[in-house]
Amino acid sequence: MAAPVMEAVEALESHLHPTPSFTIDDHPYPKGQEEIWRFTPLRRIGSLLTDAPSDAHLTWTESYPDGVTSRTVSTEQARALVAEAPIDRVSVLAAARSGGARVIEIAPDAELTEPVSITLTGTGQHVWGHLVFKVGARAKGTILMRHEGSASYATKVDVLVGDGAKVNFVSIQDWADDAVHGGHHSVLVGRDAEVRTVTVSLGGKVVRLAETARFAGPGGSLEQFGLYFVDAGQHIEHRLFVDHNAPNTHSNVDYRGALQGEGARSVWIGDVLIRKVAEGISTYESNKNLVLTDGCRADSVPNLEIETGEIEGAGHSSTTGRFDDEQLFYLRSRGITEAEARRLVVRGFFADIVRRIGVPEVEEHMMAAVERELSVTMGAYA
Repeated sequence: MAAPVMEAVEALESHLHPTPSFTIDDHPYPKGQEEIWRFTPLRRIGSLLTDAPSDAHLTWTESYPDGVTSRTVSTEQARALVAEAPIDRVSVLAAARSGGARVIEIAPDAELTEPVSITLTGTGQHVWGHLVFKVGARAKGTILMRHEGSASYATKVDVLVGDGAKVNFVSIQDWADDAVHGGHHSVLVGRDAEVRTVTVSLGGKVVRLAETARFAGPGGSLEQFGLYFVDAGQHIEHRLFVDHNAPNTHSNVDYRGALQGEGARSVWIGDVLIRKVAEGISTYESNKNLVLTDGCRADSVPNLEIETGEIEGAGHSSTTGRFDDEQLFYLRSRGITEAEARRLVVRGFFADIVRRIGVPEVEEHMMAAVERELSVTMGAYA
């Protein structure tokens, strides 16, 4: 499914778009001045950039409903299955050194009543990983992937969605405080398919995820939602690229983050390319950041590249600020304490993203995690 699309679109010549390649030498060790690396703390992710062998694995806990199968393929076989070749050094090393890929497949026309659930737990080791999710034509379901524990983890994740399928793909980074996680998630949206991704990043010392998406044919719809909560000393970075390479496609991106504590740093880079062939498309990308304390930094860079004027609409927005004084005043005028008012504002800020996860018990867990994060800051207003 991927090959015809990749052959049909012209190559990108831009410092914003690294050329996808499985050749490690095409992704040299970054110096930090490169556009795709200038926000990243390279010294803190050195283990993900160094070409060193490792046979370690994360511990897997899996739950597959009927209609789902799993198999392991070789490194060479995995290359033929991906939605896109690796776009950075972290992901090319992950694909090359993982020893193969785990392929999880949802059968065509399957309608899953329970989510595909995978929990990956680290035990302090350095791990290379490659996962491929293949969703058959007209299938419907939710895929839930969680990361926990401690690890230095480099990963390549591919999500290939068949024509007419409807999929909710949820990735949760709830690592221990010392974990380092980097990788590339690539999505290929089939003709007339509906894809929603939800990316949640809460734990870890450094999390850096590049997320790319393209379309295998017209009529596809893509929604990408994200939530991140950054504490003191944490660096969480999300880099998104949506390639509208087919006509009559739709995309919507909404990422929201909160920051608290000295040295908390978030980076969000959003880029949408509308190619000449992508007539009749609509797209919008948004990033909102809520700064809860002094000493934080939120970098937010939305981009739009438009090569045709024959579109329904395209836009982007980015906001970074503190609490809305009017909201706080309204709540306090109703007898609500300042601490509770601030908590309610943050819960409301994230609630619209959390509800899109589509798994009630996970939604509850995420809101509880947000509450735990808030307890660090809100105590000062009690």
